[in-house]
Amino acid sequence: MPAPTPAGLVSRANRPNRRGFLQAGILGGLTLPGLLRAEAAAGIRSSTKSVILIYLVGGPPHQDMFDLKPDAPKDIAGPWKPIATRVNGIRICEAFPRLAGLMDKLTIIRSLVGNHDDHDAQQVFHGRHPKKGKPGGGWPQFGSTIARLLGPADPAIPPFVSLCHTCTHGPYNEPGPGFLGVANSPFRPTGPTRDDMVLQGITLRQLAERKTLQVGFDGIRRSLDSSGTLAGMDSFNEQALSLLTSTRFAEALDLSREESRVVDRYGTGDPKVMIDGNGAPRVPQSMLMARRLIEAGARVVTLNYSKWDWHGGTNTEGRKNNSIFLREEEDFPIFDKCVSALVEDLHLRGLDKDCAVVVMGEFGRTPKISSQLGRDHWPQVNCALMFGGGMRHGQVIGATDRIAGEAVARPVVFGEIHATLYRHLGIDTVKTTLPDHTGRPNYLVEDNAQPLPELV
Repeated sequence: MPAPTPAGLVSRANRPNRRGFLQAGILGGLTLPGLLRAEAAAGIRSSTKSVILIYLVGGPPHQDMFDLKPDAPKDIAGPWKPIATRVNGIRICEAFPRLAGLMDKLTIIRSLVGNHDDHDAQQVFHGRHPKKGKPGGGWPQFGSTIARLLGPADPAIPPFVSLCHTCTHGPYNEPGPGFLGVANSPFRPTGPTRDDMVLQGITLRQLAERKTLQVGFDGIRRSLDSSGTLAGMDSFNEQALSLLTSTRFAEALDLSREESRVVDRYGTGDPKVMIDGNGAPRVPQSMLMARRLIEAGARVVTLNYSKWDWHGGTNTEGRKNNSIFLREEEDFPIFDKCVSALVEDLHLRGLDKDCAVVVMGEFGRTPKISSQLGRDHWPQVNCALMFGGGMRHGQVIGATDRIAGEAVARPVVFGEIHATLYRHLGIDTVKTTLPDHTGRPNYLVEDNAQPLPELV
């Protein structure tokens, strides 16, 4: 029989946790302030679990990266050879030797199906097919949902930070907060927003006086506004005050505070150079900045990386031929370096249990290599890479046919990946709903998708 619990204490087995409170709150109508008060009374701290979502803009070539088919005809297999990894039986592209050495810490999904048939970042960021029905305002992306459900873990750090660069091709850009409203938009420290993160000579007393004056004006304006926009702006203002009066967030974004050897390990790129003109910049330092933000207390960080829509093979030096492999020769080694640096960094800093990372694009590439287009768009199957989160790694989920054209084992959908990420953050997607503008409850993932049992 277990030893009795001393008076005034709660046993570890019976101690309430955040997930339990969330479920109870959803079922019992508990508001978020009420939830936070209940957590405080029970001695529960906010979860430190976090997610980094990396979008490979334009659709990476799965059969040249993580699902090589060396026995296929040459016009399908391509020039790359597979190499052995740290896990027996798993082989990946020879251009990824660092990732191969870390395979025991990685999971490759080779059978991601249900991809939209055109360039669109939406499935990556919220897991729902763009052509299926959506509520007024649109579906919120993953980070916005987490901002709404969990709020900030630290008042000085936004719960959701986007490091995504704005692409000139609109569908490449991450979706907004949807029906959750502007209060759940990501904080975007790239561009002019970053200039607003300093006090610029304003004292804390002056800041407090300005806040008092603003509250008075907003009280009048709010009576004329029934859309909820002002309420959202109130949330932004509170967050801005916390950011302005704390240096932690700005320090997390300042890579000059990082050891030079760590910056060198990730590598750097020019954030002003949009790959192929309309893609995202190839900036490995975004992955390091994401780690720093997670370590500072952000719950979700998103970023877009490079441009993977390769048709015809022009590289950034202007070399061109009728294949995509010039671009792969250029991009693959940089990708191998920065992603492996993030994997190692999370483990070295003790973040590998708390921070889950997913790397994916919107679709795969055609098995057959054409002389005009290289590998074209291929929605039939896609791949993804996951690591961290204290999950069971060192495995491959799913399989494709002999030409990497169709999934033949364990098809996975985007909703399952997102359900896995929600579970990691302690959110039950079966019981949790969010109301849209009409008050209708909406589940967090499409078609009742469940977390990947192979991982959790």
